[in-house]
Amino acid sequence: MQTLGNFKLPPFFNYPPYFTLQPVRDTREKQVQLWKELILDYCKTQKISVIGLEEEFPLFSNPAIERSLTHEAREAFLAALVSEGRAEWLDKGHRKCLILWHRIQDWADILLNFVKDNGLEDSVMTVEEIRSGPESRGTDLQGVDRIILMRALKLLEHKGKLAIFKGTSADDEGIKFSR
Repeated sequence: MQTLGNFKLPPFFNYPPYFTLQPVRDTREKQVQLWKELILDYCKTQKISVIGLEEEFPLFSNPAIERSLTHEAREAFLAALVSEGRAEWLDKGHRKCLILWHRIQDWADILLNFVKDNGLEDSVMTVEEIRSGPESRGTDLQGVDRIILMRALKLLEHKGKLAIFKGTSADDEGIKFSR
């Protein structure tokens, strides 16, 4: 089995036709599903949150079989993730894509469990402490993309679960958790 660093690649990754968008609808649907799962799994294990469509990305080519995904295929696979709420385009030109290996609501739930598990109700933390503090080590929150974290925090603020306080810079925003 081929690997990419410590990530095990699925068997289809060595099958040249999967690097070309398939014309038959049923085959294409299976192909898109396999690629969506691969992109999400890879991004989660490698903690990658943004994929640039025109940038080098390890999954977009397989030198062993001398194949690369076309721009059209890359966009199709990412657009399929966007349509399921598992990714968002970061620009109008669809050149950068935010990958949500957890949906924003799931990130919000992870945050609430994190607060409860660490006894942080009624306490104040900075956004940076949530991303890199000792409590977050070994959790999905460790190193989470700031855009994703802020979206989850704003969702929880909207639901009355916390308050976001502006600091003097974007790095020192405070979060006051509620019970």
